[in-house]
Amino acid sequence: MDLETQSDIFVQKIKHHIITGAGHTAAEATSEEFYYAFCLALREEIMINHSATLATFQKKKPRTLSYISMEHMPGRFLASNITSMGANALVQAVLKKMDRNFSDLIACEADPGLGNGGLGRLASCFIDSLATLQYPARAYGLRYQYGIFEQEIWNGAQVEKPECWLLNENPWEQRRDVFATSVHFQGKLIPTQNKHGDEVYLLEDGEEVRALPYDIPIIGYCETPNYSVLLLRLWSTKDSPRNFDLQRFNAGLLGKASENMALTDVLYPNDNPELGKRVRLKQEFLLVSSSLQDIVRRHLRIFGDLREFADKVRIQINDTHPALIVAEMVRLLTTKFDFSWSQAWEVCQTVCGYTNHTILREGLEEWNETRVEEFLPRQYRIIQRLNQNFCDQVRARYPGDEERVRRLSMIEGGQIRMAHLAIVGSHKVNGVSQLHGKILKEKVFRDFAEMFPDKFTAITNGVTHRRWLLHANPLLAEFITKRIGKGWICNFLEIEKLAKFASDEDSQMDFLAVKRKNKERFLAFLTQENMIRDAKGNIVSHSHVLDTSALFDVQAKRIHEYKRQLMNLLHIIMVSQEPTPRNVKRLYIFAGKAAPGYVKAKQIVQLICSVERRFHEHEATQEKCCIAFVENYNVSRAEIMHPAADLSEQISTAGWEASGTGNMKLAMNGALTIGTEDGSNIEMREAIGDRWWPFRFGASAAENAHPFDPKEVLRNDEPIRRAVETLKDQVFAENADEASASMQLYESLVNRDTFRVLKDLRNYYETQKKVDALYLQPKAWAETALHNIAGMGRFSSDETIRAYAKEIWGIEPCPPDPAIMAKVQEEYSEHDRCKIR
Repeated sequence: MDLETQSDIFVQKIKHHIITGAGHTAAEATSEEFYYAFCLALREEIMINHSATLATFQKKKPRTLSYISMEHMPGRFLASNITSMGANALVQAVLKKMDRNFSDLIACEADPGLGNGGLGRLASCFIDSLATLQYPARAYGLRYQYGIFEQEIWNGAQVEKPECWLLNENPWEQRRDVFATSVHFQGKLIPTQNKHGDEVYLLEDGEEVRALPYDIPIIGYCETPNYSVLLLRLWSTKDSPRNFDLQRFNAGLLGKASENMALTDVLYPNDNPELGKRVRLKQEFLLVSSSLQDIVRRHLRIFGDLREFADKVRIQINDTHPALIVAEMVRLLTTKFDFSWSQAWEVCQTVCGYTNHTILREGLEEWNETRVEEFLPRQYRIIQRLNQNFCDQVRARYPGDEERVRRLSMIEGGQIRMAHLAIVGSHKVNGVSQLHGKILKEKVFRDFAEMFPDKFTAITNGVTHRRWLLHANPLLAEFITKRIGKGWICNFLEIEKLAKFASDEDSQMDFLAVKRKNKERFLAFLTQENMIRDAKGNIVSHSHVLDTSALFDVQAKRIHEYKRQLMNLLHIIMVSQEPTPRNVKRLYIFAGKAAPGYVKAKQIVQLICSVERRFHEHEATQEKCCIAFVENYNVSRAEIMHPAADLSEQISTAGWEASGTGNMKLAMNGALTIGTEDGSNIEMREAIGDRWWPFRFGASAAENAHPFDPKEVLRNDEPIRRAVETLKDQVFAENADEASASMQLYESLVNRDTFRVLKDLRNYYETQKKVDALYLQPKAWAETALHNIAGMGRFSSDETIRAYAKEIWGIEPCPPDPAIMAKVQEEYSEHDRCKIR
């Protein structure tokens, strides 16, 4: 079918949806109505392939992965889906015929509020690659009504507001009440036995919560129409009337009455108060219980019984949040399916894998025993037994070593260690970079690694280059394809071919021209959409910026002390205190959210914004140096920012960053990295080569393990002391809150400096001079940037998923069966059919 015919059919399909949905003609449709109808028309095409993909899985019965994560950050779906389907030309033709603008269409879609940072974005990269590589898989998460929060900056302070991404109907999701689940909390335990004589527990007078599934199709990129479509299933408690307790409401207990309806309202509710702790625990179990019920139900539908469950099912626990699936699986199998305890435990250890993403204490979750016993009494008894059995195993292996038993125990000091539960209940435990994997084995989980040496491995993270390069940076994608062909889109290892063009002067100039255009786009965003607000939230202006000749210096990531936004800011202050202005103009760009309960991170945001304000007030400074804090950082804003970046700030304290993925996205977009030897920075440097990785700095993880006195740095380094004392003297503060934040940050640096900011600051400062020197040589800068892009092949999430599939899951590709695809297409009405290709 030719493009003209395709576009005519698609136009009619859009008009059909507008008339039947909005009740008027296409000419009268608002932008939002047109967007919704357009997406529904496109979704029809997607669902053909989705039906064929699922039917193929049912027919061929492959081993299937279930990826369970508290976070997903897919970004906007429409433009990405169009790219994956190869429908760009069709969409342009349709919009031209209907006199509509693509930018207006895209503006109608909100970023899904399903995640916060790298954990969620990684999960979305993984499901994208699983679909593209046509592996049998699906993902599970929670459908957060208000996301984590929408960040606004009011007079320099972070304010959290609801993230209203579901304000309008979402055309990409479908509610599937037929697959709803019931999840039980609290209640009275009723001991009984299964047929094997194992003690199991039933629940009486428990609290039932109903979880409704919402399905979102995830499209795999394919050069042919035979693309796979996988499923992201999100659970919600918002819309089920069962979750509202009318008796409590009538008794005046409004909070208690609606608590279960609100379980999926917010990602990571502040857990400083008791209510936050309770909701977070219930959230995690809701995700685990609903997903496991769905996994078992789907397996029974295909296989009839659970005899092949251990062989055909693989479950990946993405960080510690879903770790309760270990206890819940044992409970479900021993109680409802008459597995013996030993059989259930063997199945659990065979099926489950655990990915650790952090060594931070707050990331290695622990739950209070009493709280778990109250809300999850059956699972608590199972954890107790699992722990007793495991501790006995440790004692048998290491007689008389009770200290080792204590270190390995799942329960210690009244706390349940969720990472320990996940480790013991999984057949594989992986870190997400080689350094991180080494730290896990040699430090964090050393005792476990000694006991189970074959259980631990490391698979370095990756990102989907189709989203972060092909989709986000079409100008650079065109530049690359013109030189090496388009094979890199499906096989990113081919990007290495770009290296032979790095020294070509025409290629260098073309690359710099692409970068300038991307900078112009980002500057337009800053000056039109990035707000500056007063203390009441009123918009008073937009970001102040420099022109495209400035070096765009980007640090975009979750605000955290170990990520060292504070070190970046101290360097900026040091530069501003130099007697002679530098030759290179810089636009310093910060972006990221601080957790609502993380006071120090919010103080860092305040300090950044107070310095930004002062610089903008100082005419001499703002001509050479400008700061922009991008509020409410999300995928869509990253897609504008990353292509414009010249310098990527990857400056975490060595030994603390598990991997990092922002470093990969920025490097793929032609930014050079200034970075410590931390996380995946090390492997990126090795892949790119030391010659083309000129801005390495800082102490190593081993060096950071030694004692350090920050006061010694202040005594011996006058420029650093002057910069740090601006915090003590509250130079940038304009109100009491800013003054308090400035002083507390000063005291934490001088008295502790846990994350070695002052230790690395001098080396960082000197390395930044090298950045300026190279930037003054545009062709040399472009050559280095092109070598960086060329070295990024192994950091595609495609390569990461292939490693997981081989080393951990043991799954094989299962593309849609052509006969099944043909049958589905035949059943789809010939008159309603709208084929893209």
